[in-house]
Amino acid sequence: MKHSSMAVMKQIVPVGPLSALFLIGILMAFSSFPVMTPAQPPEQDQVLRKIVFGSCIQQDLPTPIFFTMAGEFPDLILFLGDNIYADTEDMTEMRAKYDRLNANADFRKLQSRFPIMATWDDHDFGVNDGGADYPQRVSSEQEFLRFWQVPADSSVRKRPGVYDAKIFGPEGKRVQIILLDTRYFRSPLRRGERRIGGPYVPDNDPAKTMLGETQWRWLEQELKKPAELRLIGTSIQFLPEARGQEGWGNLPLEHQRLIRLIAETKAAGVIFLSGDRHWAELSVLSQKVPYPLYDLTSSSFNQIHPRGTPTENCFRADERTYHRENYGVVRIDWTGAKPSVTLDVKDIEAGIRIEKQILIRDLQPN
Repeated sequence: MKHSSMAVMKQIVPVGPLSALFLIGILMAFSSFPVMTPAQPPEQDQVLRKIVFGSCIQQDLPTPIFFTMAGEFPDLILFLGDNIYADTEDMTEMRAKYDRLNANADFRKLQSRFPIMATWDDHDFGVNDGGADYPQRVSSEQEFLRFWQVPADSSVRKRPGVYDAKIFGPEGKRVQIILLDTRYFRSPLRRGERRIGGPYVPDNDPAKTMLGETQWRWLEQELKKPAELRLIGTSIQFLPEARGQEGWGNLPLEHQRLIRLIAETKAAGVIFLSGDRHWAELSVLSQKVPYPLYDLTSSSFNQIHPRGTPTENCFRADERTYHRENYGVVRIDWTGAKPSVTLDVKDIEAGIRIEKQILIRDLQPN
């Protein structure tokens, strides 16, 4: 169903007490859109104070949450995968689904107003739970690059996979954005008895990889670069243990390798951002790490999980999970003697459902 921004406002206002101030912000954001061309990326020295992110867009369903996200006036938006549900080896069909998302007026307005960085997950990669054995991965990468209008001179176009990284801000306020590709190189997963989360079980085969050696070497070099805060976007969850679902926990040696790499490179300020699960939660790992590692999961933009029950997660920071439409917000306060970062999950009315404030000085290697 096609809908205007005003129609969306009528849909979301009755649900709860969305503040008049926030509504004004949304209207200002959508009323000031220029011609529908992608927004320019932030300047390299721009100080980032707010990053919005999320995942999982069913391209045939309405996306009123984009209207709400515009009211945040973010410095940057991160799309963490399942940006369409292609699930095909037919590139004509995949392109048609991308085109359906591109025809979504709210998406186009969001794209024209706010800078975007994106990676993919399995459904926009091309196959559910897929990895390196997907036969159309080269062609699907070309569709990804076309849709997101990745510049011709981008390093992403010069290598297999869609991983990317950028650093914004001056010394003392540098934010590094790292978007991983957990699909193009990933080895097949091991299957076992199906549990609530799915059929996958941990596999300690040292020959299996999540990122592939080229991406691992690239990531090591990126983590060596100086930055005060690093947001690592991974389409699948990094911290939660394997409970049948896809996640880094299915390849424990790769999971340990990334933690070890953070320690060895003395990379400060790492926070993981993830999607995929069709619910939101915050996880934290505090033991055998150089400093507490957080993983904020936001999913889905416009789908409701049919089961509604989250898988077990012993790393969950608190008992709160959220199962309606949602998006994540990273708010950075550089003022004062103790700069901080606040991790939020917000609902379709911009109401806060999960929140955690962290001092940036507490994200320093021992």
